[in-house]
Amino acid sequence: MAEEIDGYKIRKWFIYGEETLTNETGVAADGDSIWKIAIAAVIANPYAGGFSEELGRLIDPSPSLGKEFGRRLIEIAAGRKIESYGKACVVGVDGEYEHDNVLLTTAFANPIRDVLGGAEAWIPSAGKQGGPGTTIDVPLAHKDTLYVRSHYDTVTVTFADAPGPVVVAATRGRLHARLGGLTAEKIEG
Repeated sequence: MAEEIDGYKIRKWFIYGEETLTNETGVAADGDSIWKIAIAAVIANPYAGGFSEELGRLIDPSPSLGKEFGRRLIEIAAGRKIESYGKACVVGVDGEYEHDNVLLTTAFANPIRDVLGGAEAWIPSAGKQGGPGTTIDVPLAHKDTLYVRSHYDTVTVTFADAPGPVVVAATRGRLHARLGGLTAEKIEG
């Protein structure tokens, strides 16, 4: 039986996590390791296969779905502080790109920000159309301001058997980031 959240029929949740201990050249982390996590859901698209001027069945319940994504994000972070985030969506081949963008709006994203606390910056996003096996690069940026260069990053996610929305987060900026500019320490201090 599918889970239902405020009208969204969810068939499956994907959970992905990685911990990076050294940079690409093998130099140990300059501080804590970086954890990157991703949460995605396979959701039935009520508009698949046709055009509809009105998209309320996807738009209206999106805050409830965002709240569940936020809850799961905190649960999977297991007490680790989240410093950056991003979101993306892949709409199936019978849907249209506009259906995808419904789950990239602030209505969906604001509950995620609320759960994380602070989270003053908009959540960077990406979207595309695809079927099973589709890969998407989800952009990351600092959750409190977009101008922290050390936190510009990407998490690559592949949907094995169906597309859907995905939210990603990281516990710090890139290992050994050294491009200058605003730092996370300046924001927090």
